[in-house]
Amino acid sequence: MKKLLLFSAFLAFALTAKSQSEAYKSFKVDISLGYAIPAESNGTKGGVSFTIHPHYRVSDDLALGLRLEGAALSYNTSGSDTKISVLASYAATGEFYLADGGIRPFIGAGAGLFTRASIDVGSGSSTVTVPSATKFGFFPTVGIEAGHLRLNADYNILPDKGGYFAFKIGFFLGGGKK
Repeated sequence: MKKLLLFSAFLAFALTAKSQSEAYKSFKVDISLGYAIPAESNGTKGGVSFTIHPHYRVSDDLALGLRLEGAALSYNTSGSDTKISVLASYAATGEFYLADGGIRPFIGAGAGLFTRASIDVGSGSSTVTVPSATKFGFFPTVGIEAGHLRLNADYNILPDKGGYFAFKIGFFLGGGKK
């Protein structure tokens, strides 16, 4: 409920605030799908990530946002058992665009809450759900936007060595040239 309230407040602010952006529309929403790779392998395999990321442009060069991301990673345990670890993150972000024009490289960072839940999928009747844990984490990001296409990479850093790299491709709605 708190997450929905926070997202609603952000959305209301973004829609009613006057942007200082002169060349670009003030509000946009990124939708991305990507590949997540664990920072420490230990038998862990890559997985998939999905991101919804609304932004508000403070100026043509600076956008503030709220990233909502989910990443599922799998790895082998003893025998033929596979464990799936699901991470969800809710993070405030800032991105700085390095150029104007049709191709816009950017750098950025974010910080927020990462929630981890793990599910053991075994060969047999032993499926166990491990209680989730929520931790504070942060991430740097780099990327490029061309038209409404968005490519980016980020490194999600968590205190328990559970971080991961994510390489994403997606598109955005709104936010183009005025």
